[in-house]
Amino acid sequence: MLLILPFTFIYGEDWIPIAVSSGITLGIGYLVKFITSSKEHTELKKRDGYLVVTLGWVVLSLSGSLPYVLTGSIPDFTNAFFETISGYTTTGATILSDIESMPKGILFWRSITQWIGGMGIIVLAVAILPLLGIGGMQLFVAEAPGITTDKLKPRIQDTAKRLWYIYVGFTVAEFVLLIFGGMNFFDAINHSLTTMASGGFSTKNASIAHFDSAYIHYIIILFMFLAGASFTLSYFSFKGKLKKVWANEEFRIYLFFTILAATLISISLYFITDGSIEKSFREGLFQVVSIITTTGYTTADYTAWNPLLTMVFFALMFVGGSAGSTAGGVKIVRHLVLFKNSYLEMKRLLNPSAVIPVRLNGNAISQDITFHVLAFMMLYLTIFSLSSVALSGMGMDFKSAIGAAASCIGNVGPAIGEVGPSKNFAGVPDMGKWLLGFLMLIGRLEIFTVLILFIPSFWIRN
Repeated sequence: MLLILPFTFIYGEDWIPIAVSSGITLGIGYLVKFITSSKEHTELKKRDGYLVVTLGWVVLSLSGSLPYVLTGSIPDFTNAFFETISGYTTTGATILSDIESMPKGILFWRSITQWIGGMGIIVLAVAILPLLGIGGMQLFVAEAPGITTDKLKPRIQDTAKRLWYIYVGFTVAEFVLLIFGGMNFFDAINHSLTTMASGGFSTKNASIAHFDSAYIHYIIILFMFLAGASFTLSYFSFKGKLKKVWANEEFRIYLFFTILAATLISISLYFITDGSIEKSFREGLFQVVSIITTTGYTTADYTAWNPLLTMVFFALMFVGGSAGSTAGGVKIVRHLVLFKNSYLEMKRLLNPSAVIPVRLNGNAISQDITFHVLAFMMLYLTIFSLSSVALSGMGMDFKSAIGAAASCIGNVGPAIGEVGPSKNFAGVPDMGKWLLGFLMLIGRLEIFTVLILFIPSFWIRN
């Protein structure tokens, strides 16, 4: 929070509420540290990891609401909490109607929450603040997106540090390129932070459409795509192991599916709008990459094109980026495993005695992982369906309800209906905002990390 202060000074804004917010957060932290300092330290177990990760995100979302409330930018706590958890989970759903009227310090805070949440708060703690000492692997596995965790180095701290080096490097590179394209310093730093986080918070009411520059659009497309790809593969690319990158099935599917979807939508746009070939291609590609990577930036309102394309973009909300990226959603690797298992199940029916494992990147994956993917998909769709019904019961029209539920559990941001790209989530009932906040959390932490806390056996000491 103290990082906000330079911007409050530069733009002549009231710095006292920010200092008070920082003081309260720091005070609570040291109070808890003092209370627990005499406790006996024991090694964290896997179940401890789930609890620490979930409660860590909840507590940080609560404390992160303070700058909004104390500055009066978002005086209502429900709205402030919604904006904060939307930031930390990199969802990008907002209740703000006039973003450009907000204090610059608050806009920077929105971007910072997404940037921290992009790679993961606990991974940051393990990499930069090794205060937890032992038990780091349990936390990393509990929070790491996807079905597997590739360790680049034997020690988890070294792995996390390398991920953050890449993350910071990409952010700085995008910042420099945006400055070169004519974007001012404040807008460039904010959009660099939220692009690499796959977050989508913008400093402009019209999002990226505000910047009438093909160069800026293509730069952001590039970095959204990089943010949606596995950072492990980025590491291999920097090491010159390009064959290993191309050998990754998930990356190939991610690349080809993005190109295919963007091409089909761009062709459709060319025939239903008056834009040029280049503009149709750019708008189609931008919206596709933004939704697949769950970034949520927009350069056009895709719900205004036609009903068919609206439903296509709604379906894209269930795709997600790559495992090991900052993107949310289901993740392409899960779709890949599910498709392969469904295909192989038919072969197993024809050959009951044959052992036919699912293979990923040429290697057989354990049946446990396949079961995990099936359970994840079942829970994901069940929670989405029940939440849609619940939001409808709270007074939202069904189109908006399914859009909001899909967007928040997938950490996408803009949806369809009354929560589409040209609108926001301000009209969602307060109870609905708390439900959507919960969906953002379980979506960001891959469902099991949070839901496991609601199982009675979790609380039984072994």
